[in-house]
Order: sequence, then structure tokens, then C-alpha cells
Amino acid sequence: MLSVNTEYRNGIMFVRLKGYLNKNTIEKLDKKVTNVIDKMGIRNIVLNVTDLKQIDCKGINKLYYNYELCKKNDGTILLCGNNSKIESILKKSRILKYINEITDELCAIKIINKG
Repeated sequence: MLSVNTEYRNGIMFVRLKGYLNKNTIEKLDKKVTNVIDKMGIRNIVLNVTDLKQIDCKGINKLYYNYELCKKNDGTILLCGNNSKIESILKKSRILKYINEITDELCAIKIINKG
């Protein structure tokens, strides 16, 4: 089960993930996030993974695809949430070469507004 909570404010789409992001649940991320980025031309995303319990290679690939969409729109994706289990998996996958980690959503607003 995956819960995807989205909020759009100050030109930034905040995405809060809860549960399991894997091959069985990425369709929900597609519907609520990926399709919106693509259709609406959203530039900046903040992913909060504090409540994410698990992610597999399909979930990581979907995050990378969302990164590519934002990059195409001259934007970026930032990742926040103190979750050591997920952070360890993401580091091993090397996706953090593309998606920058930050401490929290407030920090993300400051970083994106500077750019």
C-alpha cells in the first residue's frame, strides 16, 4: 500500500510518500505525480520520504523518471525526510547523484527560491 499526498504552493509540488513504493504501487505515483508533472509542466518537486517504509528498483526508476521530467521543465527534485533505511537504499542505487537530499521542506523552499 502506498499513500501519496500532494500539495502545490509557491511554485513547488510537495509529495509526501507513505508506505511501500514498489512495482505493485508505482501506478499510484504515476497518477498523482508523474502525469501531473508531464501535463502541467511542473518544474520543482520536493519528495518527503519520512514515512516511506520500502522502495524497490521500480520505485527508484520512477523517481529518476520524475527527475528527468522536472529537468526537462528547467526544474529540480529535492528529497527530504530523516529515514535512514530508505536513504541507505537510495545511496546504493546512486540516484542521489541526481536528486539532492535536504533536511526538510522549509529548507527546500529556500533552496528552490534562491535558484
